[in-house]
Amino acid sequence: MYTSPRSVTIGGKNGIRAVTVGGTAPVTVQTMWKEGITDVAEGSPRLQEILDRIASLRSLGCDIIRFAVPDMESARALCTIAAHTDMPLVADIHFDYRLALACLEGAVSVIRINPGNIGSIERVKAVVDACRDKGAAIRIGVNTGSLPKDLEAQVEAGQKSRAAALAETALREAAVFDSLQFRDVVVSMKASSVQETVEANEAFARQSDIPLHIGVTEAGPLIPGIVKSTLAFSALLKEGIGSTIRVSLSSTPENEVIAGREILHECGLRSGGVTLVSCPRCGRLGFDVHGFVERWQPELYALKKNVTIAVMGCVVNGPGEGKHADLGIAGGGGKVILFKKGKIIRTIDAENADTEFRKELETL
Repeated sequence: MYTSPRSVTIGGKNGIRAVTVGGTAPVTVQTMWKEGITDVAEGSPRLQEILDRIASLRSLGCDIIRFAVPDMESARALCTIAAHTDMPLVADIHFDYRLALACLEGAVSVIRINPGNIGSIERVKAVVDACRDKGAAIRIGVNTGSLPKDLEAQVEAGQKSRAAALAETALREAAVFDSLQFRDVVVSMKASSVQETVEANEAFARQSDIPLHIGVTEAGPLIPGIVKSTLAFSALLKEGIGSTIRVSLSSTPENEVIAGREILHECGLRSGGVTLVSCPRCGRLGFDVHGFVERWQPELYALKKNVTIAVMGCVVNGPGEGKHADLGIAGGGGKVILFKKGKIIRTIDAENADTEFRKELETL
């Protein structure tokens, strides 16, 4: 029913690690940088701050990061960043094809464009030729706010669904690159509606082997965004649609990466790493579950260990409910217990919880 996606290599040049999107490769996780980068300069503290955060995002499970490039200063800054990391970076370009050409002077791995707002076919061809020369890929980005006028009119007249219009727009854009004999292309079709996102990607996957980047655009704050993304992704991934994902949230890139990683895990498409289990808290609370999880979550998700960690609120049910965990912690009455596989191994004072937990974690 759906066409198997072809394989596109992201990176693999200029010291950038190669990430395969499509084919039989695992589904990859992306995020987008949330801040401007015009203040980045060679040797600056700001550059090092960004590089450190990119390394942290990678440790959490991020495979690709996209940066907005609204002006030439940002293009130059992105080239500077790309020269100091092996993370594949995507330049998000609108309207001015010269920004794409400037990014390709550096080690940028992907140019994200919408050919419909770049301009003439000559400008699109200039970007394609530069990508071909540099070994960079192109992502076609289509959303409900960028439909061609004729398709938008059909949608407004009730002659075509918005999902069908999204898919048709993407197919038109893809045909441009086919005519230029450029195949290193990934497509995304995003709507803020789960149903429209699912239907658009299904329609496209029936007609093309281009790998799909799936996501729900403007999905909202943390909770609504994760709910919408989970519903859309699980429906599409179950059908074998989707080669790379981004959970678009009004939140941090870290939360986008963790959410994407967890969705893939629950869909059976990502294995390994830490599984974090924590209780929701109740009136029996004897241990600051939320505070402990907030402190430890980044470090736990960055561990390259296949273990389950349980953080439970009370000693009444903690070890029992977390008995499957390789390591667990629970507390009450100023005391904290550490347990493994449901068996209590140590009782300590609450102020020593982090120190003793770390000692046990290092033994796993």
